[in-house]
Amino acid sequence: MTQTQTKPARGPLNGVDVPTLFATIDAVKGQPELATSKFRATNRWQQGTHSKTRIEAFYAAGAEHKHVRDFSFDADHPEVLVGRDNGPLPVEYLLVGIASCLTSGIGNIAAARGVTLYEVESTVEADLNLLGVLGLSDTVRNGYSRIDVRFKIRGDAPAEKLREIVEQSKNRSAVYDVLTIGVPVSIAVETQ
Repeated sequence: MTQTQTKPARGPLNGVDVPTLFATIDAVKGQPELATSKFRATNRWQQGTHSKTRIEAFYAAGAEHKHVRDFSFDADHPEVLVGRDNGPLPVEYLLVGIASCLTSGIGNIAAARGVTLYEVESTVEADLNLLGVLGLSDTVRNGYSRIDVRFKIRGDAPAEKLREIVEQSKNRSAVYDVLTIGVPVSIAVETQ
């Protein structure tokens, strides 16, 4: 892994603790086993199409960790799709995931390169044809057919450097990787 900086980063920049970021990279470089992580979510059906997911703890850097607080997310379908609109659609959480992952990467990479950011905003749109989900077509996929992400970014670097930061974030994004390359998903069922 190479580190590219345009200015020496001596302290926090863009809200990123740059010395700690580089210390973390160096620690993982010296002990690659620290890179192994496991993230978890627990979901419970509420009623209809409404469910609630909790995120509490994860495994990283060789140990179990608890978040500073538990996070809870409601998911549902809107009324037009036979739900009660108690939360975003599950497929909308994918949009949150890609936008958030790319944006956090931009923040870290810009700070590591000594670039001060003034604004980062993204709009994510995705196309989904319900014929597959509703079982009305075997040729239409159940998921998104495309996802478009548009960034508006301002910082103290030339436009080309800001574009490079976004590109590097895309290249290192775990969510982008999962969405574009895919990942095996296993499902186990326990009945009572």
